[in-house]
Amino acid sequence: MNSLTRPARLTPGARVAVVAPSGPIPEDRLQVGLDILRGWDLEPVVAPHVLDRHARFDYLAGTDAGRARDLQEAWCDPSVSAVLCARGGYGALRMVESLDWAAMRAAGPKVFVGYSDITTLHEAFAARMGLATLHGPMVAATDFLKNTGAQEHLRATLFAPEQVQVIASAGTALVPGRARGVTLGGCLSLLASDIGAPEVRTSARGGLLFLEDTGEKTYRLDRYLTQLLRAGWLDGARGVALGSWVDCDPYDTVRALLLDRLGGLGVPIVEEFGFGHCDGALTVPFGVEGELDAEKGTLTLDVPALV
Repeated sequence: MNSLTRPARLTPGARVAVVAPSGPIPEDRLQVGLDILRGWDLEPVVAPHVLDRHARFDYLAGTDAGRARDLQEAWCDPSVSAVLCARGGYGALRMVESLDWAAMRAAGPKVFVGYSDITTLHEAFAARMGLATLHGPMVAATDFLKNTGAQEHLRATLFAPEQVQVIASAGTALVPGRARGVTLGGCLSLLASDIGAPEVRTSARGGLLFLEDTGEKTYRLDRYLTQLLRAGWLDGARGVALGSWVDCDPYDTVRALLLDRLGGLGVPIVEEFGFGHCDGALTVPFGVEGELDAEKGTLTLDVPALV
């Protein structure tokens, strides 16, 4: 697995688009998030359908076509330096095939930020555009709005990425060791959902795999991991970092399951790395080569996340 193209860092005054590829957004939370971005001397532009709600399926932020159009038009707007997701939820799977990837490739690289359901788009940007992306806090998510740690780590990544080239967590070794590879991953259930879809990567070979999820029973986490194992998707992964498992079963149970399913890979595994659905979530670049040290709980990138 090779490193991917890194987009340019942001500078004061940069215009950034806010999109909602998945679930609907409460307007009050969106406004708080926009104010944070303005405080960073960014110019946020809200895409037309961000506050929409699907007429029948209220878990979607409007129609699939509208959500796809927002993302594509934001990406293809030459005045926009970054596309930031407002929240996750569910829905990216429904619209990813509606995007004109040729037009988006022609528009060139730019910063893309999100997590949770946005995992589908991280994978699509990697496979279809060869683009490095940021697995990080979202504009209208409560864990971003209420946590200065999450805000500051994202801000540093966007504006001064060399300051966070070493990502230090409070994580500990589930399986000790160090490993080198290219970062990838996201929400476990979404990675499993991508198997067999068009134009997706077929394995994590050569990668440092970051996994997290939320609100899942242990047997469902077992199902997702077993599906990835059976499909050969985990073959050749060089190291694993485990993030948050908020609203899952007690962590001792989850930990036992993760070790049972992943321990056989024979690679370093660090747990509680502090990314995903948790307070103070770290921003982790995907598509950048680095070294994972399970005992120190660190990811050291070879180069900054953004150029």
